[in-house]
Amino acid sequence: MDESAAKFFQTAIETPSPSGYEEPIQAVIRDYISAFADEVRVDVHGNVIASAGMPEGPRLMYAGHCDQIGMLVSYINDAGFVFAQTIGGWDPQQLIGQAMSIWTRNGLVPAVISRKPIHLLTADERKKVVDVNDLWLDIGAVDGKEASEKVMVGDPITLALRYQPLMGDLVSGPGMDNKTGMWAVMEALRRACTATQDLRCHLHSVSTVQEEIGLRGAITAAGSIQPEVAIAVDVTHASDCPTIDKQRQGHISLGDGPVIFRGPNINPKVSQRLIELCEQYSIPYQLAAIGRATPNDANVLQIHGSGVATGLVAIPNRYMHSAVEVVSLKDIQHVAQLLAEFALGLSSEDDFTPGL
Repeated sequence: MDESAAKFFQTAIETPSPSGYEEPIQAVIRDYISAFADEVRVDVHGNVIASAGMPEGPRLMYAGHCDQIGMLVSYINDAGFVFAQTIGGWDPQQLIGQAMSIWTRNGLVPAVISRKPIHLLTADERKKVVDVNDLWLDIGAVDGKEASEKVMVGDPITLALRYQPLMGDLVSGPGMDNKTGMWAVMEALRRACTATQDLRCHLHSVSTVQEEIGLRGAITAAGSIQPEVAIAVDVTHASDCPTIDKQRQGHISLGDGPVIFRGPNINPKVSQRLIELCEQYSIPYQLAAIGRATPNDANVLQIHGSGVATGLVAIPNRYMHSAVEVVSLKDIQHVAQLLAEFALGLSSEDDFTPGL
């Protein structure tokens, strides 16, 4: 991996971006991609849109959401303990005993989140799945006054952010969903812009916001770009670890390459071209199927305006929506290469109308 691109990825993982509070990571993205794009702009919703290529060519949009699940301070009690609601889809079991970070106007306030120790739980409480309302954050304040001087209602919260290399090319940390996809669409633009051949399309790589709470950023970004072709890049569940049912999830492994989705949410010509490009450029790939609208940006991109020829490329991810998400660096590089080749091969001669 290019050294600057590798540093950009690690910095992104270590930067907070709960849905609705993406400004810190979007600043990192703007600073990085401005050196390569023809134009970088931020819309009123907070999407970062990096553009390059021929303005008169077909409009191609890559969407990788930068937001991550998080929490939001909702109450501070008289004893100084902080209570919070969730942003996005949490399994509360994942939160017990975690180190947390509250992101305030004056910087990070460390916290821990927990509940009664197991020794003090009643027999009935031990049998119940924990509810998020039974958890609280402890910042070490002596009372509510001291806590309120540090933390405000509405401050966003994340798991303690870290970038942890594992064996081989695997890395772990919260926010791999979907800073990996964001990185891939920005890296694709960088590679396309530094290639020996010229872009014949007008490429817009977008770091979309608020995907985790309703695909909101992709909707507004598509409204300004008006793409003819779009590819969403997100994570998908790796099934190469214990307890995952391959019969239901498919056989998806870390390190085996991009996952190209097929199904009614996907334009068949777009998915076929992605497959052909993988074979042409010796990019490993995996196939996945989904028989309904996807739960990611591809969903809203397909039905924008009068319709958009939409594809979905995914990055295998173990332990999604947890503190220890795991991905392969090879996979994200292969996704970036695939997207760069797709952009470089796209021209006004292409027609993605099914059956024609």
